[in-house]
This record gives sequence, C-alpha cells and structure tokens, in this order.
Amino acid sequence: MTPSRRRPWTAIGVVAGLAVLGATVPLWAATEVHAVDSLTHFFIAVAVIMVVCQALAALARRLHQPPVLGEMVGGLVLGPSLLGALWPEAGAFLFPPSVIEGLDVAAQLGLVIFVFLLGCELRTDRIERKGMVAAAVVGGMAVPCAAGIGIVLATGDLLAGTSTTPVQTTLFVGLAMAVTALPVLARILADLKLEKTGVGALSISAAAIGDGLAWLILAFLLAGQGGSGHGWRILLLAIALVLVTALCVRPLLAMLVRRLGSSQSLTVVLVAGAIGYAVLTQSVQLHPVVGAFLFGVAVPRDTPAVERIGEQLKGFTLTILLPLFFAGVGLKISVGLLGTDLLAWLVLAVVLVAAVVTKVAGAGGAVRLAGMPPREALRLGFLMNCRGVTELVVLTIGYQAQLINQLAYTMLVLVALVTTAATAPLVRWSLSRTPVADGTARVSAGERGPS
Repeated sequence: MTPSRRRPWTAIGVVAGLAVLGATVPLWAATEVHAVDSLTHFFIAVAVIMVVCQALAALARRLHQPPVLGEMVGGLVLGPSLLGALWPEAGAFLFPPSVIEGLDVAAQLGLVIFVFLLGCELRTDRIERKGMVAAAVVGGMAVPCAAGIGIVLATGDLLAGTSTTPVQTTLFVGLAMAVTALPVLARILADLKLEKTGVGALSISAAAIGDGLAWLILAFLLAGQGGSGHGWRILLLAIALVLVTALCVRPLLAMLVRRLGSSQSLTVVLVAGAIGYAVLTQSVQLHPVVGAFLFGVAVPRDTPAVERIGEQLKGFTLTILLPLFFAGVGLKISVGLLGTDLLAWLVLAVVLVAAVVTKVAGAGGAVRLAGMPPREALRLGFLMNCRGVTELVVLTIGYQAQLINQLAYTMLVLVALVTTAATAPLVRWSLSRTPVADGTARVSAGERGPS
C-alpha cells in the first residue's frame, strides 16, 4: 500500500482510537471518582462527541460520502440507538439530564449561526433558466409533500404529536418529505465536480428556493399552533419583521459592511444581529432559527469581507457546534421504538420508498416535461433527493413544537440519513451511464453551464 493510500486509514485509526479512549475514560472516572462536577461532566461529553463525529466524518470521506453524513451518524451512535443499547452505563454517565440541557443550549447557538449562514448563501439573483428552476422547485416539493400528506392520512394518529391538530401534523410531514439540503448538496456537487454544469447549477438554484419556501411554510405552521386568533397575530408580526428587514435593516447592513470592511467589528455585528433576530422571532413564539435565516438573507452579497467572515464562522460552527446538535438528535431518537412492531417497520419502509421515488420523479419528471434530456433529468432528481442537515433541523423544530411524536421523528431522521447517503452513489451511477467518446464523458446540452 502506498503512503498516499495509507494516510487516510492511519488518520481514521488514530481518531477512532481517541474515540474509544474518550468513551472509556469517563467510565473509569465514574468508578474511581464518585462525584464529577457538572462542568467537567459537560466538557467530557463535548470531547467525546467531537471525537466520535470527526472519526465517522473521516470514514465518510474514505467512502466518498460528504463528511457531514458521518457526523450525523455519529450523533446516532452516541444515543440510545447504539451506545445506549450496547453500553447503557456509558450512555447514562455521558449524558445525564444536566449535561443534555447544556448540550441543547450550545446546539441552539450552533443552529442559529448555521441557519444564518444558510441565509447568507441563499442566492436568487444569479438564477438563470428560471422556467426550468421553477419546474424543479414545484415538482420537487409538491409531489413529495403530497406523498407525506397521504401517508399521514393513511396511518391516522401513528405519527401525530401531543400538542397539535391533525392538519398541522399532516402539513409538517409533507413539508419534511419535500426538503432538500442546500449545504450538503453543494458539497456533493463539488466532490463530483458537477458544480459548474447545467444540472449542478440548476439543482443548487432549486434547492435554495426550496429551502426559502420551506422556512416560510414552517413559520406559518408554527404561527398556527396557538389558535386562529393567536396564529394570525404571530403571522402579522412576522410579516412586519420581514418588511422592516427589507426596508430598513438591509440598507443599514450594506452601509455597515462598506464602512467596517473585514474588521472584527463586522463579525460581531453580524453574529449579534443573527442572535438578535433569533430572540425577536422567539419572542413572538416562532423558532429562533427563522429569525436567524431572515437576517442572513438580509446580509449583502458579493462582498469579500462578508465571504471571509462566513468562512471563519462556518469552520467553527461545522466543526464544534453542529456535532453537538447531531448528538442532541441522536439522544432524542431510538431505533428500538420500532421494536418488533411490523406496522412501524412497514410505515418506515413506505416513507423511505415514497421519499425517494416522489423526490426523483417529482423534480426529475418536472424538468423532463420542461424540456431537459432524460439522463440529466434523472440526475437532477437524484441530486434533489439529498435531505441532509436541513432536514434534521426542520424535523427537530417540529418535534420540539410537538408537531410529530418520537416515532415519527425517528423514522424521518432515518429517512434523511438514508437518502443523503444514497445521493452520491446514485449520481455516480447516472454518470457512468452517460455515453463516452474519445475517452471523455460526452457533455450534452443539458449539462452545459447556463449561457
């Protein structure tokens, strides 16, 4: 084995060894030192989460998957689905209620900054071939949403939350089925060198618009939880906030970006603004990430200073804070909930098949009807099937708002993992089916970048 091939496996082995050490040291401490203060306990848990998530991220890279998929799996590994089932003492020591509470707070901060960055990356001003993008958005969201609604209607109260109406649960599951993860999709396109192709640009544009619609629909669902009158009050406040942001805050941010440049002061302004908007939306009983996303959308585009700050924030958020969110997701779900209940497993299988088929057929079929060649249309459908981190964020918000129960949360998280893992292999398969000439893959009209 050559040194270049040995290095990834060596890195994975070292990180995996650290993960084992990180998991065993706390248990040794628990037996030797009978009382561990809460701060030390929290630090131990954070260290173990980071090591496990990075180990699995390295393994995901080796398997030609986006690293975030490994981190998502890492959260599940540390929860009751695996660690809690195989070594309950370790799970109980690592994640007592006091530590879980601290992790949830840190994860909320990570979510606010992550979703703020998603808002900053939302670009609708560069969209070309608007008719094709519109077809991808409508088909890629409407068909999976209809499938999710049908599944809820067919299963009755099986997926319903404890503090919601049947209509809200039905619409939320439909929304969850329709999500495409913009950041993970961008990483997959870069890994496959498809980001500059026609299909790549089209899928990114459709995912960006779809994400914006998803947050808008989610805000509407959350606003409707407190009864009709209360919901309308929340909705009107949200509309007022959007108008103030567009008319006042956006021009003010543009002026501040010009004056402050790439200084540390601008970083503070942007982060404090995202947190401030999170507080505003939380105060009107919407989720904090809705405000963070709105503030991110208001940040000026095509500014080197903002791009540099975004890269700095992204590195810290993705490496440190987001794994804490994944751990929180893993601690809330348990595959054991499915147990030996054949109905639960059947529903999971139906949801998974429906999520894949409707996303591929909806997005791919719509652009095929709009004139895209069949192979490129199928490839677009595969790309839009990537649900990733955005899906987990949406599901967690819905679960916290009791729009769905723990069984539905578990099923939909598993669907998000499977569909994300399947995206890159399916796209590679579609590329392998592309006719070749002179040793080079033929690029058809649908694959050329927008003119």
